[in-house]
Amino acid sequence: MVDPKRPDNGDSGKSPNDEADLSTRLERLDSRLGEISEGRAGAQKDRARAASNTSGLGQAFRLSAEFISGVIAGGLLGWLIDRLLGTSPWGLLVCMLLGFGAGMLNMLRASGELKRDASSASSPGDATKPGRGPNDK
Repeated sequence: MVDPKRPDNGDSGKSPNDEADLSTRLERLDSRLGEISEGRAGAQKDRARAASNTSGLGQAFRLSAEFISGVIAGGLLGWLIDRLLGTSPWGLLVCMLLGFGAGMLNMLRASGELKRDASSASSPGDATKPGRGPNDK
């Protein structure tokens, strides 16, 4: 920047000393900016790592809750069937197995694995063949 207090604002009166002073100041500024940017980059990596760990833990809790709720619901339904119909322990066993299957299905739906498996099951060439569209029989 130009100093308004100095009488000579042109480049013609600059001495080599002024240029050396300017270059050392620029080098110091560059090194300070580099340190600050490295610190910010490190902080951003730490925040991203913490967010990914937290989201992974949240997804694990969600998936386990999906599975456990299916098994518990099946067990309660089986227990009620056994109490009402007197078929102990067969209602509980059958409904627990059904609850296990329902829990697994819910877990796959929640994680998105079911959607990925369905899209990868069809071969890419099937959609391009004539008469092989989703509405064609």
